[in-house]
Amino acid sequence: MNIHYRWRKLSCLAATTSVAALGLGSLASLPAAQAAEEVSIAQVQGTTDVSPLASRSVTTTGIVTAVYAEGGLNGYFIQTPGSSSADFTPGESDGIFVYSVDTVKNVGIGDLVKVTGTVSEYKKQTQLTVRTGGLEKLGAGQSIEPIRDVLPEDATAREALEGMLVQPAGDITVTDNYSTNRYGSFTLVNGDSPLRTATDVVKPGEEAIAYEAANKEKAFVLDDGSTVDYTRGGSETPVAYLSQDNPLRIGAPVTFQHPAVLSYSFDAWTLQPTTTVNGSTSPSDLPASWTNTREAAPAPVGGEVSISSFNVLNYFSTTGDELTGCTFYKDRQNNPVTVNSGCDARGAANQENFERQQAKIVSAINTMDVSVLSLEEIENSAVFGKDRDEALNTLVDALNAAAGENKWAAVPSPAQLPETEDVIRTAFIYQPARVAPVGESEILTDTTAFENARKPLAQAFASVNSDDNDEIFVAIVNHFKSKGSGSGENADQGDGQGASNASRVTQATDLVKFADAQEAKHNTGNVVVLGDFNSYLQEDPLQVLYRAGYISLDTHFDAGQTYAYGGRTGSLDHVLASGDFIDNFTDADVWNINSVESIGFEYSRYNSNITNLYSADPYRSSDHDPLVAGFNLSQPNDESVTPPTGKKNPRGECNNGKGNTGLQENRFASGPS
Repeated sequence: MNIHYRWRKLSCLAATTSVAALGLGSLASLPAAQAAEEVSIAQVQGTTDVSPLASRSVTTTGIVTAVYAEGGLNGYFIQTPGSSSADFTPGESDGIFVYSVDTVKNVGIGDLVKVTGTVSEYKKQTQLTVRTGGLEKLGAGQSIEPIRDVLPEDATAREALEGMLVQPAGDITVTDNYSTNRYGSFTLVNGDSPLRTATDVVKPGEEAIAYEAANKEKAFVLDDGSTVDYTRGGSETPVAYLSQDNPLRIGAPVTFQHPAVLSYSFDAWTLQPTTTVNGSTSPSDLPASWTNTREAAPAPVGGEVSISSFNVLNYFSTTGDELTGCTFYKDRQNNPVTVNSGCDARGAANQENFERQQAKIVSAINTMDVSVLSLEEIENSAVFGKDRDEALNTLVDALNAAAGENKWAAVPSPAQLPETEDVIRTAFIYQPARVAPVGESEILTDTTAFENARKPLAQAFASVNSDDNDEIFVAIVNHFKSKGSGSGENADQGDGQGASNASRVTQATDLVKFADAQEAKHNTGNVVVLGDFNSYLQEDPLQVLYRAGYISLDTHFDAGQTYAYGGRTGSLDHVLASGDFIDNFTDADVWNINSVESIGFEYSRYNSNITNLYSADPYRSSDHDPLVAGFNLSQPNDESVTPPTGKKNPRGECNNGKGNTGLQENRFASGPS
């Protein structure tokens, strides 16, 4: 579970639970008789993360910089007059949060006030609790200049700014938007790219642990100035920061156009707007603006043949209402949307929601327009007593209907199937105008390595435009065991690779053997292994494939990242080419249509808020992004073959033929699936 998401759930309690229940003691029990010492805000804050005056009654003076009379925060920030530089009181902050249900409606931004209250630490933020009679207004029309500079990453430097008005400068990038549709918050980082998953960059173990420790120091949150849950009690309030017109995407550059106050909220350094904002707030009044980085289609990858892998996020044509025992996630009007538990279905609750899901997937696949597409997380219809390919054929029919022609065909299930299978499966679809299957598909059946995953599926293809009928290639689609569970040797080892890594290593080892057999069977060195490996680039399972001579097109072409989880981006989905085949590839590109989008755009969140975020477009059709690759079956020195150039990354910048850099947990699993 996303850490910020977990803590923000607790914030909903803050708006409805008594102060005593939150461990602050009742307001009536505060020491009213204690003589208040008059001190500066800096003296209250001190030089550490705990106030030296905690539990004492004090009086202090400041200018009101932010007010939250609505939305659940029930307080305001004040700052010492003239403290508009970071070194006004070195090492000590000159701003503080005043928690005061009694007086919050009596102050406005710019008021000079004297407040008397009790000092405390609430979730590691220093605050004053002020009761009726504890506020004295000394004037109005005052102002505080924000500190305009790059927000420091050092925790001590941030502590010295806690409660102060700041306007962050420099390059800033969205690195997480998982909580945005629910809590109106998103996570930022200094620089021009989001944070990366450690094991996508460095080796598991000590290197990954150190890398992630550095990551944690860098992130900071922009909130909406409230504790509203836009999918629960606040579902009738338009969700903050999200819209179809200007989607807030991971990797998007952000500019602060107005000051905000630096707070520490629910285990994260958090910037609060000076007043509560929501979806009705004018974009010009929001504290920050950002760039729409959506791309209408993948970058050109060249080649006479193209291939991609697509995890279609539990595409089930068998809907929950067809089965007994299903429970459902519901929208704000209590209508079922997706299956929660209680039955074998994992997708839409009913036909209406299935059509919403399918429309987005169809739009994505038809726009990708690849010759061969592998699929993961599509229904194994045999589980429901149907033909194994029913859901697969349903998808193909929908693709062709949308295309207005018989553009796609499905590779039929092979005659020999495993004795037992998961409710989700892998599959291939292809365009008959470009390629033709060679022989029957084959599933690896003589192994126990995949008992907790989906067994590899292989299919050979030939280009229908090739003059050389001997030039074929073999594609093998995979869906390894997820990181979400495991025990014994499969328990999370704390090295950054998650649970069940031992299983994935064994699966990679057996995949190599299966691929070798397919090479021999079809007498070709042209092999592609692709799919959802649930393994990042530097993890052990991928190392097995590298040692066997397979080369990641992700890294070979700097193609980008396919997945986002916990505020980090990386690739769980890969296309790897055999060493004999790699020189035939012209380019590869990750089309970031899913992982970097807010989950609010997913069909599963339909009608969760009064703002309609759903659209029958490719964006957030799944939680994984497709990687598209192009290649030739003719010799690589063919002068007629010209690789494309001018590819763009998610920030919209030309990258001279290179790929892009580019984040959630889905509701069906405890981790990447």
